[in-house]
Amino acid sequence: MTTSTDFVLTLTCPDKPGIVHEVSGFVVSSGGNIVESAQFWDRGTDTFAMRLHFAVPDAGLDAGALRDAFAATAEKFSMNFELHDLRRKSRVLIMVSKFDHCMLDLLYRYRIGELNIEIPAVVSNHPDVADLVAARKVPFFHFPVTKDTKREQEQQVRDLVARENIDFIVLARYMQILSEEFCNDFAGRVINIHHSFLPGFKGARPYHQAYERGVKLIGATAHYATADLDEGPIIEQAVSRVTHAHTPEQLAAVGRDVEMRVLARAVRFQAEHRVMLNGGKTIVFE
Repeated sequence: MTTSTDFVLTLTCPDKPGIVHEVSGFVVSSGGNIVESAQFWDRGTDTFAMRLHFAVPDAGLDAGALRDAFAATAEKFSMNFELHDLRRKSRVLIMVSKFDHCMLDLLYRYRIGELNIEIPAVVSNHPDVADLVAARKVPFFHFPVTKDTKREQEQQVRDLVARENIDFIVLARYMQILSEEFCNDFAGRVINIHHSFLPGFKGARPYHQAYERGVKLIGATAHYATADLDEGPIIEQAVSRVTHAHTPEQLAAVGRDVEMRVLARAVRFQAEHRVMLNGGKTIVFE
């Protein structure tokens, strides 16, 4: 039985006829077989986006050779592209403060192999979750931060990202605002989660504010972190219905559940190379 290696090719470029034909021809000429293909034309910006999952016999070209072979096609169509060997799992840094539900959910999904990721480290600005992380045999780093030490603390994070060859960062209820410089340097590589009351219910006790207003939907949004707080390109969202009978504590419980589900989906999409930036929004090939 012939074994094969799976790759994912993602690309964006100005739209023109012949792109799908050319890319498919590249796969065929490389001895590959298409497993999954998705494409989208944004008429507003005339941008074409494509995600192609294909398999190549193990005796065929490796990732480096495939990138070199595709370069001529990319130049012909002015493409920005990435090619990923799916045998390499995305390396993810989780950052958390004191609310641990999203972190624990990701660590569980990671342990059972639901997410195609490695988690080399968890960072927190508080020591509270250290024992929980250690129990799951993941290295934990306590990087405390104050207004006066933000630059130094972010440098510690940068050093860890470089040392562990991190692909992207997940803010699993990390209750600190990242600097504009950090957000710009890691654009498209930092995923944040927040409840979808924002900007309606800012500040402390948002679920109590929601209770007082009689909300009927509890939601969550996963998005890329930018210098504009909670306004980055959206990756995933979901809502759950609630009623007048829910207490503030029950609303918060519903909120935690939605946050975990939304963040896990966003992490999966990112790890499987399904998210593509398109200006201030995203294209997500689910």
